[in-house]
Amino acid sequence: MVSQTVPATSAAATRVSAKAATFTESVIRDMTRLAIAHGAVNLAQGFPDFPCPVELKEAAKAAIDADDNQYAITWGAPAFRAAIAEKVARWYPGWTVDPEREICVTCGSTEAMIATMLALVDPGDEVILFEPFYENYGPDAVLSGAQPRLVSLRAPDWTFDEAELRAAFNDRTRAIVINTPHNPTGKVFSRAELELIADLCQRYDVLVFTDEIYEHIHYLGPGGHVPPATIPGLADRTVTINALSKTYAVTGWRVGWTIAPPALTDGIRRTHDFLTVGAAAPLQAAGVAAMNLPASYYAELADAYRNRRDLLCAALTEVGFQISEPDGAYYVMCDTRALDPDGDDVAFARRLVSEIGVSAVPGSSFFANPADGRHILRFAFPKKQETLLEAARRLRALRPVD
Repeated sequence: MVSQTVPATSAAATRVSAKAATFTESVIRDMTRLAIAHGAVNLAQGFPDFPCPVELKEAAKAAIDADDNQYAITWGAPAFRAAIAEKVARWYPGWTVDPEREICVTCGSTEAMIATMLALVDPGDEVILFEPFYENYGPDAVLSGAQPRLVSLRAPDWTFDEAELRAAFNDRTRAIVINTPHNPTGKVFSRAELELIADLCQRYDVLVFTDEIYEHIHYLGPGGHVPPATIPGLADRTVTINALSKTYAVTGWRVGWTIAPPALTDGIRRTHDFLTVGAAAPLQAAGVAAMNLPASYYAELADAYRNRRDLLCAALTEVGFQISEPDGAYYVMCDTRALDPDGDDVAFARRLVSEIGVSAVPGSSFFANPADGRHILRFAFPKKQETLLEAARRLRALRPVD
């Protein structure tokens, strides 16, 4: 019998790119997997456990039954793009969107952001991020070859220092990412803050990439959410990113879009075409139904989320967390030092899952320097009342450390 030598695995076969080596898999999605393994109440990943509006389900089923199952136009079905433009005009008078030249439909807001970065940012450019940040933004900047430039949002009200923001802008700055309402803090950027950003963007010729997926989930009343594209000086330099996911409780559908001036949209469309080709055709048909829901739907949505926020915030405060009550989105950032004096957010989050039966996200995943989030957990509340009540019951097993 002739023996064979198995060749050693080469360095090339095990090496990942320098870009991929700079970040890990999603901590948020990892906590969901851990919650499933332990049968925990999942307050880590931000997806609803209640049904989407029946109008969307009926529209999706009708589209499938009508054999709307092939490729839509790469950058979005005409009816869906028209419906997006019409909804924008209804909600924000004076903001006119051309559905033929200014919209690109994507596979969720996640693809919208990376398609925007790849299309409009070059290697060596700088992209300003507010920190803490949603965990995708840093890798998006890295994958596009850009250098993230961080500006701190400071607890408890998550304001930023004007001098620090001004210092972040320079001749290498290509774009600033705004997420309003903000994940993970729940901050809603004010008009005054956006006007300051507008002044700096005009002075340095900088683009704005604004993630507004939580636009209808805020607790400030009419006018609480201000789209950056409506601020004077930003209309011709803003890419607005949105999706069906959060507003309509369909996070698994992965249907999003960008709104931007024609020249920027052209680049985004070309990049999107070679990333994913296009979003699911029957779900775009359902998106038309979503865009046509009445104003009462959004008022009820905000009221329901306010009640969920208040329920969870009360439960977290009761057991000893120090909370920052959010003005928008559906997350609560908590200071854990009364319960975890060692300040190991990852270990504490894992213990919370395995021993208490509730999952949250370690705060370090939202910071470039993990040490800055070691005393923080983020809880999500897009859940049925009974789910949140069960989480509250389990959390009562926690006690502050003397």
